[in-house]
Amino acid sequence: MLDDAAEVFQLLSALGRLHLLWILSDAEVDVSTLVAAVGGTKAGISQHLAKLRLAGWVDSRRDGRRLLYRVVDPHITTLLLPAVEHVLDLRRARTTER
Repeated sequence: MLDDAAEVFQLLSALGRLHLLWILSDAEVDVSTLVAAVGGTKAGISQHLAKLRLAGWVDSRRDGRRLLYRVVDPHITTLLLPAVEHVLDLRRARTTER
Protein backbone atom coordinates (compact mmCIF):
# COMPACT_ATOMS: atom_id res chain seq x y z
CA MET A 1 0.00 0.00 0.00
CA LEU A 2 2.75 2.47 0.90
CA ASP A 3 4.59 1.45 -2.27
CA ASP A 4 1.58 2.58 -4.28
CA ALA A 5 1.42 5.86 -2.37
CA ALA A 6 5.13 6.38 -3.05
CA GLU A 7 4.46 5.93 -6.78
CA VAL A 8 1.79 8.64 -6.60
CA PHE A 9 4.21 11.06 -4.97
CA GLN A 10 6.97 10.09 -7.41
CA LEU A 11 4.72 11.05 -10.32
CA LEU A 12 3.87 14.32 -8.56
CA SER A 13 7.53 15.09 -7.84
CA ALA A 14 8.36 16.18 -11.40
CA LEU A 15 7.72 19.91 -11.75
CA GLY A 16 6.64 19.53 -15.37
CA ARG A 17 4.02 16.91 -14.57
CA LEU A 18 2.81 18.92 -11.60
CA HIS A 19 2.42 21.98 -13.82
CA LEU A 20 0.53 19.93 -16.42
CA LEU A 21 -1.84 18.56 -13.81
CA TRP A 22 -2.42 22.05 -12.44
CA ILE A 23 -3.42 23.32 -15.89
CA LEU A 24 -5.42 20.23 -16.85
CA SER A 25 -7.34 20.19 -13.59
CA ASP A 26 -9.15 23.31 -14.79
CA ALA A 27 -9.55 22.81 -18.55
CA GLU A 28 -9.11 20.57 -21.58
CA VAL A 29 -5.94 21.65 -23.34
CA ASP A 30 -3.99 20.54 -26.41
CA VAL A 31 -0.26 19.76 -26.45
CA SER A 32 0.76 22.98 -28.23
CA THR A 33 -0.97 25.07 -25.58
CA LEU A 34 0.66 23.00 -22.83
CA VAL A 35 4.11 23.49 -24.40
CA ALA A 36 3.53 27.26 -24.49
CA ALA A 37 2.31 27.33 -20.88
CA VAL A 38 4.81 24.95 -19.29
CA GLY A 39 7.83 25.36 -21.55
CA GLY A 40 10.02 22.57 -22.77
CA THR A 41 9.55 20.59 -25.93
CA LYS A 42 6.55 18.90 -27.47
CA ALA A 43 8.34 15.55 -27.03
CA GLY A 44 8.98 16.25 -23.34
CA ILE A 45 5.38 17.28 -22.68
CA SER A 46 4.16 14.21 -24.56
CA GLN A 47 6.34 11.97 -22.37
CA HIS A 48 4.89 13.51 -19.22
CA LEU A 49 1.37 13.10 -20.59
CA ALA A 50 2.08 9.46 -21.45
CA LYS A 51 3.10 8.77 -17.84
CA LEU A 52 0.01 10.55 -16.53
CA ARG A 53 -2.21 8.58 -18.93
CA LEU A 54 -0.57 5.31 -17.89
CA ALA A 55 -1.34 6.18 -14.26
CA GLY A 56 -4.98 6.78 -15.24
CA TRP A 57 -4.90 10.41 -14.16
CA VAL A 58 -5.21 12.04 -17.58
CA ASP A 59 -7.10 11.12 -20.71
CA SER A 60 -7.58 12.68 -24.12
CA ARG A 61 -10.22 13.10 -26.76
CA ARG A 62 -9.95 14.09 -30.37
CA ASP A 63 -11.37 17.46 -31.43
CA GLY A 64 -10.83 17.72 -35.18
CA ARG A 65 -7.08 17.47 -35.69
CA ARG A 66 -6.21 18.18 -32.06
CA LEU A 67 -6.02 15.93 -29.03
CA LEU A 68 -7.41 17.61 -25.94
CA TYR A 69 -6.10 16.39 -22.58
CA ARG A 70 -7.89 16.58 -19.24
CA VAL A 71 -7.62 15.22 -15.71
CA VAL A 72 -9.99 12.27 -15.30
CA ASP A 73 -9.09 11.19 -11.76
CA PRO A 74 -10.68 13.64 -9.30
CA HIS A 75 -8.48 12.31 -6.49
CA ILE A 76 -5.45 13.91 -8.12
CA THR A 77 -7.08 17.33 -8.02
CA THR A 78 -8.06 16.63 -4.42
CA LEU A 79 -4.38 16.00 -3.63
CA LEU A 80 -3.01 18.83 -5.71
CA LEU A 81 -5.12 21.80 -4.61
CA PRO A 82 -4.54 21.48 -0.84
CA ALA A 83 -0.82 20.97 -1.45
CA VAL A 84 -0.59 24.21 -3.43
CA GLU A 85 -2.69 26.03 -0.82
CA HIS A 86 -0.36 24.75 1.90
CA VAL A 87 2.68 26.09 0.05
CA LEU A 88 0.97 29.47 -0.36
CA ASP A 89 0.15 29.53 3.37
CA LEU A 90 3.79 28.78 4.21
CA ARG A 91 4.97 31.58 1.92
CA ARG A 92 2.53 34.03 3.49
CA ALA A 93 3.68 33.04 6.97
CA ARG A 94 7.33 33.58 6.00
CA THR A 95 6.52 36.98 4.52
CA THR A 96 4.64 37.99 7.68
CA GLU A 97 7.60 36.99 9.87
CA ARG A 98 9.98 39.34 8.04
